[in-house]
Amino acid sequence: MRIGNVGGRAALIFENAALDVAAASNGRFGPDLMAVYDNWAAFSSWAATVGASNAVAFAESDLGPVSPRPTQVFAVGLNYRAHAAEGGREVPKAPAVFTKYQTCLGAPYAPVPWVAGRHDWEAELVIVIGRRAEHVAASDAWSYIAGVTCGQDYSERDTQNASGGHFSLGKSFPGFGPTGPWLVTADELANRNDLAISCEVSGEVMQSSRTSNMVFPVPTLIEHLSSIVALLPGDIIFTGTPEGVGAARKPPRLLSPGDVVVTNIEGIGSIRQMIV
Repeated sequence: MRIGNVGGRAALIFENAALDVAAASNGRFGPDLMAVYDNWAAFSSWAATVGASNAVAFAESDLGPVSPRPTQVFAVGLNYRAHAAEGGREVPKAPAVFTKYQTCLGAPYAPVPWVAGRHDWEAELVIVIGRRAEHVAASDAWSYIAGVTCGQDYSERDTQNASGGHFSLGKSFPGFGPTGPWLVTADELANRNDLAISCEVSGEVMQSSRTSNMVFPVPTLIEHLSSIVALLPGDIIFTGTPEGVGAARKPPRLLSPGDVVVTNIEGIGSIRQMIV
């Protein structure tokens, strides 16, 4: 199943067409995507019975973030060994967790305002939580996940590093957290723990890896986070980026106005932003 934010309304996605959830369910489920996550078990059971006969075409510009108002936004640093190495950092013994503030979340194809300094890219797999998770074992973690999507953890490195490693502000400028193009449930993926992930900047491949290279895979992240805080429906987790970020290149390659960033994840699709 694929679910999207189309024109600010929850929709089921079929190829290049969308079915409005509120209309198709005769009001059983409303148009608010966050309310859908709050009732995920019932919604996903209903959605499995729905066909595409009344779906209508939509434009890329109609798509919004897959979880527009999450209660919590988690992000994980240094979760690929090669990325830690390119930055001269040690791999952490436990997930290096920070937050991106909610106001940075953006649509999958919306332009991103350029920030003077060292504006960088980080392609990431993003998780959306489907039911309250507390003290969840890794073996049961996927049952708490509504689905996965593509994300970009844009970063302005000078702000990020100015306060001794407190990442959040430098990663939360407007538009610095686009997700999409839609949410994909794990049953749609051939191997949910091993997906190709890549990032292109103005046509040049900058990152290319697989999510199986994570130091702390998705189930481990859910187990760790839920042992400390309650994960709530609609919460999102940026799971970390592989090697190939701009600041670590020699010489550095940072973003400038006019650059186009494309993030692609196997089985999900791609998102694209122009830096303006």
